[in-house]
Amino acid sequence: LAAVFGRTQRELFLFSADPYKTKLSKMRRCAIVAQHIVAPQVLAPTSCAAADVAKEMAPTGRLRVALNMRNQLLVSGKSASGEPEGLAPSLARAFADKIGVPVEFVPYDSVPALAKDAPEDKWDVAMIGADPARAEFVDFTAPYCQIEATYAVPTTSGAQKCADVDKAGITIAACKGAAYVLWLERNLKHAKLEQVEGHDETYEHFKENALQAVAGLRSKLKKDGSKRPGTRILKDKFMTVEQAACTKKGRAAGFKALSDFIEDAKKSGLVKELMAKFKVDKDLTIP
Repeated sequence: LAAVFGRTQRELFLFSADPYKTKLSKMRRCAIVAQHIVAPQVLAPTSCAAADVAKEMAPTGRLRVALNMRNQLLVSGKSASGEPEGLAPSLARAFADKIGVPVEFVPYDSVPALAKDAPEDKWDVAMIGADPARAEFVDFTAPYCQIEATYAVPTTSGAQKCADVDKAGITIAACKGAAYVLWLERNLKHAKLEQVEGHDETYEHFKENALQAVAGLRSKLKKDGSKRPGTRILKDKFMTVEQAACTKKGRAAGFKALSDFIEDAKKSGLVKELMAKFKVDKDLTIP
């Protein structure tokens, strides 16, 4: 650095010593200053900032990303090498590439188990539905996609819209720990909510107890229609699950980088492109 500044000073001295004879203009002299003095001062903090983000977000040297393997809209399957594939893993890989670190996926069979590990040092980023009940130890970005949640009711039910289900005397079956179930816990006014572990077990509980409704993601309810004979799905929704990325609280620079990445991924068309690639564009919407 001293050599650079020494050279700069010598050059400027020569230019200023005989300004009329030199072929270099005043503009050229300014350019030399910018090249040797200004540029290092501007570029160095940027480089340091990028390194700081990588260190903050991936303290082990790898970006550990938690995934809910049960959500087939976001994790479509696995590659030949066994790596998760889908919208969520692809976005996570892209973010890891952006901050210059390799990605390591941490698979979970359920969101409650994933969320339970939030205060532990088991993952750096998680791709899950955002909800206030899950935000004690993490900060959520804006959503990168949304999934409708609605009800399936018996074909004999008089309910035509979701508001018709929240009535006294109605009991709703739902899969414990799901984001839409957390929403129902806070927002149901009159109907009773019965939570069951597992989707298939929820359907069985609904049938065996002759309940009036079962809550679920629209795409999942459609796919599992054969498991609920004699039911129909309501046309509207009671809420949308906002799928987002989150990271541990206290990672201010990393959280900003993650948030900016999610916004850029939506604006650039990356999210839309990946949704089409994994054939989930009919079940998901981009907010």
